[in-house]
This record gives sequence, structure tokens and C-alpha cells, in this order.
Amino acid sequence: MASKQESLDRRGTRRPARELIDAVLENMRENLEVLKYSTLAPSRYLIYLHPTEYARLEGIVSILQEQTVRALEEQLEHLNRRPVLHRYADRLLRRRPSRIQSAGIDWHVEFLQDPDGDLRPGDVLVASELLLPASPELGVGERTRRITTVHIGPRLTTREQVVSRQPEPSSGHALARITYEDDTGHHAHEVVKDSLTVGRGGIAYPVDVKIVASVDVSREHLRIRRDPKSGQFFLIDLSSLGTTLDGRQVPRGYEEADGTKRENGTDTALASRARIGLANTVYLDFQVVP
Repeated sequence: MASKQESLDRRGTRRPARELIDAVLENMRENLEVLKYSTLAPSRYLIYLHPTEYARLEGIVSILQEQTVRALEEQLEHLNRRPVLHRYADRLLRRRPSRIQSAGIDWHVEFLQDPDGDLRPGDVLVASELLLPASPELGVGERTRRITTVHIGPRLTTREQVVSRQPEPSSGHALARITYEDDTGHHAHEVVKDSLTVGRGGIAYPVDVKIVASVDVSREHLRIRRDPKSGQFFLIDLSSLGTTLDGRQVPRGYEEADGTKRENGTDTALASRARIGLANTVYLDFQVVP
């Protein structure tokens, strides 16, 4: 049987449409959340393609969406079909199997062109989001886990991010202010929530502060978070080329293993005034508002 690399080599950079469906199923399996009585699978998927690949498939996108939804439903049925021995053990031990179900009422599958120029012909990026249960005992409110899988030739890269969504203060009072200059000029951003992300942004990297600069600045370069109880701000470095705080390098806030990027909980306290360097390219002046 020919390898995926040999298959790609023979047909050039074109990826068969069926492999796009397989990529969505692979993403779904990466983003399952086990609860006490069930397991949730994300119901929303965004699939990004190089413009030439999208143009090739544009006439059959509706059929591709329909068959992707059908494949997701069949995948859930397959995952819920437990072997006979497992079912027997469940009955013997009086265990209730955790049934896998979609987190939404309907599936949402959308095929889109890559607007950032990151993908080459034959590449495919799949992004899914799953709303996680709140954990009041841990002081954690609504959270969303975003899983991004990128297929470049035979290589697969997975990126996991959990975002806590905090309501903005009812007063609307700014908690801090960030000023900076990028390739488009001078900017000021008022921080009015307890978490914000800074970087160049992109299809898989939604950011609160979008920096227009060279690729030295990562799509998602850093996150600034605030502890609501103490009011202390912290900096989390998510970049490839590093972040400095008042001229000193800060430790990396993520680890990468087996092609998966996950945050490791490392952060650095911010003083009431600080100068933050993004890959020694763009500098943010941070100041807490009294």
C-alpha cells in the first residue's frame, strides 16, 4: 500500500476531498470531553484550504459538507459501539458506559479559503471549539477548548488552547492601558477584561490586540491575564521567538510534544508599569490604571 507521502508525490500537491473529511474526524477525536455520564464531541468545525484548493472544490462544497456531517454521525456511532467483552464487563461491574454525543443540536461544518497565506496547496487546517463545563469550586467560569489540527503533507500538528471567557466589568472602567507602535503606526488599547491575547492573529489565532508586523511576531505571541481577587497582572509567553519584560527574557508558557502544543501554566508577574518586547521587534508599554 502506498504511503500518504508517496500518494501526495504522485498527484502533486492536490489532496483528495475524502482526506479533508478524514481530517475533520481526526480533529473531533482530539477534542472529546469526558463528563460523568457522557462524553461531548464538538459540533462546530471550520476547515481552511489554500485558495487554489478551495477553487478546485468550490462546486462541490455543499456535497462535501453533507458528507462530512454524515461521516461525523457515523464516527459517533462507531465510537459508541463497544466490544462484547466490554459490554459484559460493564454489566458485571454495574458500570454505566460514557456515551459520546455531539455538544450541539446540529452539526456546523464550513469550508473556507485561507485568508492569511499560511497554507500551501494540499495543506488543510481544521479548527473546532468545545464549550467546557464551568468549575465553580475552582473559581473557573465558562471555558472554551480550541483544537487546531494542521495537515502539511503527511505531517500532522495539533494545537490545544483553553480560553476562559470573563465578563467585562459592569463599570466599563479600564483596568490597564497598552500603547505600542507597529507597521501601521501608534495604537492604544484599554484593558477592560481579565484576559487578553496579543499577536499577529490569524484563522486559528483570534487575538484581542492585533499587531501588524513581521513574522518574527507570532500569530499568538503572548497573553496577559489578571487575577480578579488580587488585581495582579501576569504575562504568559506563547511565542516562537520569545518575549522580554523590561529587557529580560521571560520563560516560555507552553510545551510542545508529539506535535501538540499545550500551555504549561508558567507565567510572569507584571509590575504596574512595564515594557514588553515581542521578539525584539514591537514593544508594548503596559500601565495599570489606578
